[in-house]
This record gives sequence, structure tokens and C-alpha cells, in this order.
Amino acid sequence: MRNNPKRFIYMVLVGIGISLLLDSIMPFQNPNYNRFYGMLMSIIITITVWEGVLRIDSWMNIKYPWQSKSMKRVLIQSPVSILYSALVIYFMMLVFNRIICKLPSQNQGTLLSVCIVVGLLVTSILLAIEISMQFFYNWKNSLLEIEKHKTETAQAQLQNLKNQINPHFLFNNLSVLSSLVYKDQDKAVDFINQLSKVYRYLLDNRNSELVTLENEMTFIHSYTYLLKIRFDKNILFNIDIEPTMQQRLIPPMSLQMLIENAIKHNEISNELPLTISISAAKEVLSISNNLQLRSNAEPSSKTGLQNIIDRYQYFTTNEVKVINDEKTFNVTLPLLHP
Repeated sequence: MRNNPKRFIYMVLVGIGISLLLDSIMPFQNPNYNRFYGMLMSIIITITVWEGVLRIDSWMNIKYPWQSKSMKRVLIQSPVSILYSALVIYFMMLVFNRIICKLPSQNQGTLLSVCIVVGLLVTSILLAIEISMQFFYNWKNSLLEIEKHKTETAQAQLQNLKNQINPHFLFNNLSVLSSLVYKDQDKAVDFINQLSKVYRYLLDNRNSELVTLENEMTFIHSYTYLLKIRFDKNILFNIDIEPTMQQRLIPPMSLQMLIENAIKHNEISNELPLTISISAAKEVLSISNNLQLRSNAEPSSKTGLQNIIDRYQYFTTNEVKVINDEKTFNVTLPLLHP
């Protein structure tokens, strides 16, 4: 309502209505009384009270947002608004009595009480309307956010499946496995075990919104094992995770998507080994790699990175930071508290 430019018209009409109501309840018998001034004072009081209540509501939106503190919001906003209205009406009536028209001494208390009661009744109605509008507006937005998050989560799940369960991924790992079977059967068994752990993690967490960093890193150790078998000494992983960060939360498969991006866009060879560093400290998780872009690189849609950013926006206001200084590519992910 506070953003409605027509609200002042409503205020004037309500002020006129209150003035007429008071005249009918308690006709003001005073030869010096001017009905126009009385109506003008009623309009001024109405605008002052109404606008003040709206300003209180705006302040409450910052201090006690509906999404997280709805009960405290109602318990604080209602008495504060009513107290403000009572004080405004009381002091405005004193101004009316002193400057515009002297109230009869025998009727002062009664008239003042009636004005305050009528004013508070109108304030309560306006407050109920405003709180109801705010509540349903935020409720509607929450439903829209939930639907948006469901869509983004579904897209994330689809993207994760595309990144892992695709012909190239299966072909590469089966090719590695077939060569290991002839060269080193023990290592082939280890490779199969780690590959099964990767797919078990994907199946177990396909519907999860957040996982602990500890679980994600267990998955990453299996995933990087497959990569080190495939690329041998041409790919290096430096991992440094503070123990206190293990129970922090991140969206599942975030690290895997970033590692996959690094492999997809960079040369990996004996002459140009790829180094990927993963560290967690001070409430953030950083993953970086040296840049040695492929000459025949495929066009990047950046959907993987954008997918991670979009999922984080649902859980925190802390941003995912991306730094590309042409030597290294670094992505910093906020670590979330349980």
C-alpha cells in the first residue's frame, strides 16, 4: 500500500469520513467551531497516522522480515503502531484545542477519548489490512521461490547426470579399465571399486540439496582416483581441507563440475601437466587450476558454473567468486552452516 500513489486520496477520504463520524457521535457545540477546520485537522491526523504506520512497516521489513521472524514481527509491530497512533492523535488534539478551537472543559475528556478510540479503531483496521497484504505478498513470493528452486534443482540434477553419465565418460573409463585388466589386475579391481563409489554417490545424492564437505570430499577422492589412473602423472591434485570445515555444507557435485570444467578446457600432457588445487578455510572452499587453454577448445556455454551460482543464491547471500587472471582460474564457494 505504501507504494500506491493513490494512497493520499484514500487518506483524505478516510479523514473526511472520520470527521463526519465524530460530528454525528458528539456534535460540537461551540460558536467558534469551524467545521472545515475540524475536517482539515481530521485529514491531517489521518495522513500523519497512516504514513507513520507505513514507515514503521518499512522499518520492520528490514529489522524483522516476514520470511524469518513473522511472529516477532506481529508482536512488535502491532503495539508500536497503536502506541504511535495514540500519541499522534493525543498531541494533535491538544494542538486543535490550543490553536484552532477551544474545547468545552466539560467535554474535553470525553471528546479526546472518543477521538483516540475511533483513531485506534481505524489504525487497527489499516494495520490488519497492511499486515495481511504483506503476509500474502511474501507467501506468494515464497511459493514462487520454491518453484524456481525446484526447477533449478531439477536442472542441476540433469546437468550432473549429463556431466557424468554420458558416452564419453563411460567410454574413457571403460577404455582405462580394459587396459588395466591386462596390465594390472589388482589396480583394475581398485578402479572398479572407485568407479562404483562415484556412481553410488551420484545415486544417493541425486535428490539432495546440500551435503557435508566431508561427504563431498570422499566422493572427490574416488573421482580424482579415476582421473589420475586415466591421465597418470599429467594431472596433479593438491588438497588441503581444514578439519573444522568438514561439517560445512555445499551443493552436491559442485566440486566435480568445476574439476570437469578444468579438464574440459585445458591441455593435459607430459609437457603441460594440469594442477588442480582444492582448499577449505575461513568459511570458504577454493578450487583453482593453472590455465593452459586448448587450442581447439569447444565453445563453452558456462552452464555448469552458472548452475552452481544459481543454487547458492537460494541458500545464502554470500557470492560465488570467480577470478581469471590469465594464469590461473579460481572459483571460491561459500561454505554453509548446518
